[in-house]
Order: sequence, then C-alpha cells, then structure tokens
Amino acid sequence: MSASSPSLLHRLKRTSLVTQIILGLIAGIALALFAPDVAKSTAFIGKVFVAALKAVAPILVFVLVMASIANHKHGQETHIRPILFLYLLGTFAAAVVAVVASTLFPSSLVLSTQDVAVTAPGGIGEVLQSLLLSVVDNPVSALMNANFIGILAWAIGMGVAIRHAGDTTREVLGDLSNGVTLIVRLVIRFAPLGIFGLVTSTLATSGFGALVGYAHLLAVLLGCMLFVALVMNPVIVFWKLRRNPYPLVLMCLRESGITAFFTRSSAANIPVNLELSKRLGLHEDTYSVSIPLGATINMAGAAITITVLTLAAVHTLGIAVDIPTAILLSVVAAICACGASGVAGGSLLLIPLACSLFGIPSEIAMQVVAVGFIIGVLQDSAETALNSSTDVLFTAAACLGEDEKAQRLA
Repeated sequence: MSASSPSLLHRLKRTSLVTQIILGLIAGIALALFAPDVAKSTAFIGKVFVAALKAVAPILVFVLVMASIANHKHGQETHIRPILFLYLLGTFAAAVVAVVASTLFPSSLVLSTQDVAVTAPGGIGEVLQSLLLSVVDNPVSALMNANFIGILAWAIGMGVAIRHAGDTTREVLGDLSNGVTLIVRLVIRFAPLGIFGLVTSTLATSGFGALVGYAHLLAVLLGCMLFVALVMNPVIVFWKLRRNPYPLVLMCLRESGITAFFTRSSAANIPVNLELSKRLGLHEDTYSVSIPLGATINMAGAAITITVLTLAAVHTLGIAVDIPTAILLSVVAAICACGASGVAGGSLLLIPLACSLFGIPSEIAMQVVAVGFIIGVLQDSAETALNSSTDVLFTAAACLGEDEKAQRLA
C-alpha cells in the first residue's frame, strides 16, 4: 500500500465522532433488517457501553468540579452567577412550556389503578426533604448510587477546602482531573460501537412497535424539547446578548447536541462541551466550573419529561389542576430536574417525586416510570441533547454578555 493511500483504521481515526456514530447507526439498522438473529447477539456490546458511561459519569463530575474550584485563583474573574441564573431560568421556563403543552394537548396512559387509592394532593415537603437527604448523603454512597446532588455537594465542599492547601496538592488534583477526562474521552471514542450494539439489538428484538401506542405522548415530549431548543432558549440568549442568537444556538446544537443525543449522558458529554467552550474563546476559569456544574443542575429536558409524564398521569386519573397548582408543579419539576442523574434515564426515576404533589401513590407513579422507559429510545436521547447543548449555550451567552457589558463600561 502506497503512502498516499492511508489505511482504513487511519482514515477512521481522522473521521469525526459524529460521522462515526451515524455510520454505526446505519450499520446497526442494516444488520437488524437483514440478519435479526445475529443482531440480537450484539446486545452485550450496548450493555458494556452503557455500563461504562454509568461508571465514569459520577467520578467525572466529582473530580472535575472539585479540581476546578480548588485550582481557581483568588481574584480571577468568572461569570458563574449569571450562568447559574440562566441555568435556573431555562429549567423553570422548560417546565412552564411542558405545563402549557400538556394542558393544550393532554395525554392519556394505560394505568392499572385496581385496589390503589389516590389520596388528596400533598405539598412539596417530601421533595425538599429528599433533596436535602441527597445533599448530606455519604460520599461513597453518592458515588456508588450516582446521587449527583450528593456528589456535587461533596465536590464543592472538598474543592473549597483544598483551595487552601499547598500548590502541590492542587497540582495533583489537576492531574487527576486530566486523567479522568482522558478516560471519559476514551469511553466516548467507543460510542459508535456501543450505539451499533444498542440500536441493532433493540430493533431486532422489538423494533419501534412499542412506541406506536405512545405516539401522542412522545410527540408532546419531543415538541416541547424542540420548542425550548429553537424558541425559548434563543429568546433567553437574545435577552442576554441583544443580538441574533441563532448562530450560537445552532452551533451548540450541532457540536454538542448531536453527540449527546447518541451518548445519552450529559456527564459523559462534558469533554465535548469543554472543547467547544475553548474554541469559542470563553473564560477557562468560568467554563471549567460551569460545564460540569451544568451537567448536574441544568436540566431543561428533564424538567419537560417530569412535567409531561406527571400531567399525563394526572389527566388519566381525572385529577383537576388549577393554575396555582400548575405553577407549583413547574417549580417542583425544576427542583426535581436538578437532581436528575447525569446518565441515561435519570429523570424518569424522579417522576414519583412530582406525582406525589398530586397524591398519586408510588404504585401508579412507577407505572408512569415504566411508560417513560418504553418511549425512552427517543425521549432520553432528545432530553440529553437539549440538556447538554444548553450547558455550553448559556455559558457562552453569559461570558459573551458580561464581556460586552465590560467593554461598554470601559
């Protein structure tokens, strides 16, 4: 082979990750169509990939946030506060959009309510208690169970404490952060192979037949996410930058959202967002903290999922929802979304918290969670794409907005 014709492996390495993922997707569909028996045996590949994501995500958030805070020098300029405001505003706005869409286009579910009593709606005390218990969770338990709120609390506390340690300690922590990031990048490089296994085995086993009965619910979910990504988020960015937001919005969706759509993990997509933030010329001391933080608390997609599925259960059970209750649900959904796990399917497990607001017992709430897993093939991918792309979008909007403000005042 001549030097002018590179090997297949070399050409594959030079191909972008998104292109490799699309090729894996096409190959998976083809194998499922033409050799379904062989395709079923590829399920193990997908399981290994998902297990790897679940393994690296908690330690990644813990180490990156801790190292970023510990190595932040006193007096450095950052824009964390406006970014946090945008994160919370975006998550709450997404929940409001979901409430409006669910009211205009109510969904019904097939739920078994036999021998199950639906009590009167309660308050948000249980939700707040659960979040508080998550914050004070044992750090080892938080890492083992992917309790990202507990992980975040310990990472912030350790980072602040280590800021007062010696330079050597902080340098070691920085090297550890780089090492964990490298491992995550390695796992992500296997995304095309993992997606090939997931898509092939899923199509060969059940296809998309399971989604037919929930097409309306899925349409409401995806419609809300598209509206937030293409209308609500641009409005927020325009309010911050006072210029056409769509070049930045579309870049974030293309560079971050597509990758997150297929990996289905906000935490595992952190290196992609860090690289994009670097190419956008943002403040490293800002985005090195805001991007890992956003993977934990900036969950617009999760707020939509929690709200839409909860209101679908409410509509199915015939529970009346007034405007104050709907607003309260938006707040609860935003709070619950902040506790959503950074790996695939994390928001579904928080639906019972929102259902408890309406007195829906856990027996019924877990049936709603099961419905979420049925439509999770598309729902979770779209949710993660919205969450992760919004992390870098709001970070860029805050940084660019504060820079322009400083220039005007100068």
